[in-house]
Amino acid sequence: MKLPDFIPFDPKELLLGYQKRWVADDSPLKIAEKSRRTGLTWAEAADDVLIAGRAKSDSGSDVFYIGSNKEMAREFIDAAAMWAENFNQAAGQIQEEIFDDEDKDILTYVIYFASGFKIKALSSNPKNLRGMQGVVCIDEAAFHEKLAEVLKAALALTMWGAKVRLISTHNGVDNLFNQLIQDSRAGRKSYSIHTITLDDACKEGLYQRICQVSKQEWSPAKEDAWKRGLLRDTSTEEDALEEYYCVPKRSSGGYIPRPLVDRAANPDKVKLAFECDSKFIDYSEMERITLVNEWLIKDVLPHLDALDKDMRHSFGCDFARKGDLSIFSVCAVQPTTARHMDITLEVRNCPYEQQKQIVFFVLKHIPRFIGAAFDATGNGGYLAESVLLRYGASMVETVQLNDKWYREWMPKYKAL
Repeated sequence: MKLPDFIPFDPKELLLGYQKRWVADDSPLKIAEKSRRTGLTWAEAADDVLIAGRAKSDSGSDVFYIGSNKEMAREFIDAAAMWAENFNQAAGQIQEEIFDDEDKDILTYVIYFASGFKIKALSSNPKNLRGMQGVVCIDEAAFHEKLAEVLKAALALTMWGAKVRLISTHNGVDNLFNQLIQDSRAGRKSYSIHTITLDDACKEGLYQRICQVSKQEWSPAKEDAWKRGLLRDTSTEEDALEEYYCVPKRSSGGYIPRPLVDRAANPDKVKLAFECDSKFIDYSEMERITLVNEWLIKDVLPHLDALDKDMRHSFGCDFARKGDLSIFSVCAVQPTTARHMDITLEVRNCPYEQQKQIVFFVLKHIPRFIGAAFDATGNGGYLAESVLLRYGASMVETVQLNDKWYREWMPKYKAL
């Protein structure tokens, strides 16, 4: 059952909204990229108790927890024991067991259930999963030194219906954990992705729950101050984004490697510039229209007329008013579905009305026009709305550029 994307805080409920959605997701493979200390492992323990407490005929199974250290293992098993008591599941006391891990004996923790199944904490040695069958939870996956090998061993269990869960904050853009997320968003892998930022968690009651447990009075102002304190105390802004907002720290390179950008660049394509000086805004409306129209007819129209009439064409806009450039691109869609940016217009310090004038002129002269996408963030909303009203929603997409949009679409773009 799919739960709503937002579930308001209820002090009588044990789980918060994002925790409920995680537990309700029965996907064979799922990943949670999360802010620190959002209680997702605690929620996973609840789900695992229900799984281990069920009979085999009701899809019960063993559960194997793999943390990055012994303290995490003990914390998880303690949480599972608490949930077993709350759920009235027939379970034995936490037991300590010794198993051989290559050249040393390792102390581990296990809970046995009346169903015959168990929840057991394992070390991160991938060999420990050999011969096992059941649900595998890899906690703080991005910080496992042998994540690739552990995951390889865990995925082998899925042949017989086992499930794999990866939970972690990020640990760099090049980490396998992040690559799995990006590949899933691009459609190359089939993990179900859950994203839980600090803001997401607080909207559904994380800080309210903290106040409830610590017997403090909650207020929006107090919550804002708490969040500011967390972010202020991190070493850098990059660290804050990674620890609390699911934005992995970048390596020395960009999101798209420079060699790929250079390979895609084509100096033969048309690039035209139009810049308004400081006096332009003081001209009369007719003077502004005339100056822009002269540039469009003299410099832009010949290139629009030269576009291949057999090709379908689309249009894109990255809006700016002052300082940065507004970029208008005419894209030719090749028979192979490859995209060629045949014409790029760079416009600087140009009033809203004249940017609208430029866009409508270009769209009027594009052959086989199939649609456009506009940056509708902030001030760009005016231009995007103007084009939407003229051409309709079936032809114009207004794009809100935010973290959610980048998470959803950039992996797909990078995968092209």
